[in-house]
Amino acid sequence: MLAKEAISIDKASTALKLMGDKTRLTMLRILADHDCCVCEFVEIFQMSQPSVSQHVRKMKDIGMIKEQRKGQWIVYSLDESFEGYDMIRSILEQLPAQDHHLEQLIEKGKRVSCN
Repeated sequence: MLAKEAISIDKASTALKLMGDKTRLTMLRILADHDCCVCEFVEIFQMSQPSVSQHVRKMKDIGMIKEQRKGQWIVYSLDESFEGYDMIRSILEQLPAQDHHLEQLIEKGKRVSCN
C-alpha cells in the first residue's frame, strides 16, 4: 500500500527520460544538496549558456526543478511539490554526491553568492 498518491506513468516516464541524460542527472544530483544558477552549471560542465539553459528548461517545464530570484541571480533547486519528487529523490540518493564540482568553483572564485 502506497503512503501517498503515486506519480502517473506518463510523468514518471518523462522524468526518467530526462534523468537518462548524464548532464541532467548530474545537475539534479547537485541540486539535491545545493541550489545553483545557470552560470555555475556553465562553468561545471564547460558548456554554453544556451545549452545549459535548455537542460534546465526541460526539467523546469515538467516541474522537477523550480527557480527563485535572489538579487540579480535566478537560482534553481529541486521542487519538492513535484508529484514525482519522492521517486527522483530516492534515485538521486543512490548516486555519489557531486560536491566536488562546487568545491572547484569555490577554489576558482566562481561560486555565486546570492546572499
